[in-house]
Amino acid sequence: MAEPRPGLALLFQHRFLAARPLSTLPWPELEQSLRTAPDSALLADILHKTILHPLCVKYPPSAKYRRCFLTELIKKHESTAAEPLDELYDTLADILKEDVFVTHCYKNYLLPTGDSVSLCESTALITEGTTGLVTWEGALHLAQWALENPTVFRDRTILELGSGIGFTGIAICKTCQPRTFVFSDCHPRVLQQLGENLRLNGFIPEPGVTWSIQTESQGQEMEGENCQTPKVIVAELDWGSVTEKQLLDLRADVVIAADVVYDPEINLALIGMLQKLSTSRADRKAPEVFIACTIRNPDTYQLFQAELDKVGIRWQIIPAPSSCNFLYDVQPDVTILQLFI
Repeated sequence: MAEPRPGLALLFQHRFLAARPLSTLPWPELEQSLRTAPDSALLADILHKTILHPLCVKYPPSAKYRRCFLTELIKKHESTAAEPLDELYDTLADILKEDVFVTHCYKNYLLPTGDSVSLCESTALITEGTTGLVTWEGALHLAQWALENPTVFRDRTILELGSGIGFTGIAICKTCQPRTFVFSDCHPRVLQQLGENLRLNGFIPEPGVTWSIQTESQGQEMEGENCQTPKVIVAELDWGSVTEKQLLDLRADVVIAADVVYDPEINLALIGMLQKLSTSRADRKAPEVFIACTIRNPDTYQLFQAELDKVGIRWQIIPAPSSCNFLYDVQPDVTILQLFI
């Protein structure tokens, strides 16, 4: 009996656990492998690295997604002369008992460190009037860039604007050793889900804290040398109403955001908030600012750049990430801008 191809099973694992579109999974490679060597061992390996993986058992993608995946895997098995694999059918029978009409599911992103980010997400793109309950491509792109540039974040205070359900920030907290990470958003339902996802990943937000008013020395005293468990804050932050004092109290060294450049009015609010950040720094060095923009409408993106120019905020496009831990399928049109405020 031929040995299973561990590399192929791992390709399935990474994409399946993150619930990437089923069409982007390496089905052609599986077909080719089974034609070369019809072997149930490879299919069993894929099954145990996906649906029966401990992460999937604890935090499963939707039942519909798992059912469709397993149905396709069974089709590939039945098209070969491989030995019967009862475990495939038994697993499918268990999934068919589950309710497919659910409002949320889980996605699990494997980190290069061996750790993972698990998120509870909405199954709909728009829920309760917000798009903030799902993870968008810009967040994956920004997280990938952060993993390749950990020194930008190490032992520093990070403010994330429009954190959504938390993927980018949680990935940074688990891999880049920030001193303090401030997650922020303005939608109550998003903030609630964000808090739940932080706890899901082992982070306990500061209780009842909206704004960090610690001095740097106090923060260092609290954290000591344990930079791998940063202080985490969840802040309700409205770009239009936030004050310069509130921003100063956050004492951010780095400001990041992903997929926040998609509407001209929101762009203006974002730029106004960045101007407040610039004038609120007192005698502190201005924070470094990085914004990942998914270019869905080139006019909106170019208008954002023009508005930055108009208020005197310089910007530059920084090199894209070189690897793809999270972007497994078609690369979106995402650009990361560094702003100088």
